[in-house]
Amino acid sequence: MARFTRTEDPLTDQRAIFDEMTDRSREVFRRVVEGYLETGAPVGSRSLTRTMSEKVSAATVRNVMQDLEYLGLLGSPHVSAGRVPTQLGLRMFVDGLLEVGDLSGEDRARIDETLTSNSDDVPALLDRVGSALSGMTLGASLVLAPKHEAPVKHIEFVSLAPDRALVVLVFADGHVENRVFTPPPGQTPSSMREAANFVNALAQGRTLAELGTAMQREIANRRREIDTLAADLVESGLAIWENKGESTERLIVRGRGNLLDESGEPGDLERIRELFDDLERKRDIAEFLELAEEGEGVRIFIGSENKLFSLSGSSLVVSPYMNADRKIIGAVGVIGPTRLNYGRIVPIVDYTAQLVGRIIADRA
Repeated sequence: MARFTRTEDPLTDQRAIFDEMTDRSREVFRRVVEGYLETGAPVGSRSLTRTMSEKVSAATVRNVMQDLEYLGLLGSPHVSAGRVPTQLGLRMFVDGLLEVGDLSGEDRARIDETLTSNSDDVPALLDRVGSALSGMTLGASLVLAPKHEAPVKHIEFVSLAPDRALVVLVFADGHVENRVFTPPPGQTPSSMREAANFVNALAQGRTLAELGTAMQREIANRRREIDTLAADLVESGLAIWENKGESTERLIVRGRGNLLDESGEPGDLERIRELFDDLERKRDIAEFLELAEEGEGVRIFIGSENKLFSLSGSSLVVSPYMNADRKIIGAVGVIGPTRLNYGRIVPIVDYTAQLVGRIIADRA
């Protein structure tokens, strides 16, 4: 069985609501949610009467559905339509009624095939992971690559334009990274040099995380000794390399077309555009990793619970992966409409995260 970390809704006592429901109302609720997840369409009372374990009339089912709507678990998109689960309803279904099985042999073989390679190129591996997840789940995949942990050898700041600068980072193992960022206004060639000299004096033998801590401490102690512009530049450049910037973690997104193909309504298309706007402009993408750090295993975020995106009509299924020291270094996930097939996607994401962690640990 997949490891699954349940997410509590702090605003609602789900257990009290669940205890208030009868066996019949629980069955109606479960069948409405399962029908919605399968078809994406509202579920009507007449169709439910054909699948209920007891013989009941459509009027009885309608009364039960009205009670569930009063509890906030179901909603009606149109006056004469059937019911669909609300965000609270989906949350309670995921936390209390979702049956997560084992990974199918076909899915396991496809993941294994994707990750089987003798290459040490981790970015290429994660690209393949993203493509495989989006293809298997018909959602968009998100992969957060591990940070580079080698000691820093040299840092250089290069002005590209009044509002653009390049930071060149050379690691002791020969790895080089270049990232463009927005520096504080009013930079001069001398402040650029002073900032680089200040950083390099502290960089030797330190990883980025260690360097960041040392730099913040030194800036606090020596702010009067260094030019204000240089201090601001150091802090701006530093933010690029810490957890608050894009270049520390590489976010790989695959499967935009899957979400577009799934949607036929203009409103849905607009929400999907908002999602990808969030992805493209989001600077604090390390928040994606923080979503997964509160517990091992897969976590599910539904609608507005997903604090990474402003898109309310989406769900995120995410799991961290770890290195040989059991330290979380990245994450993999799938994002899609709230009617994702959670029972199938949870074990796929869980197995992929475990496998990626083992492979990266073996190549370290």
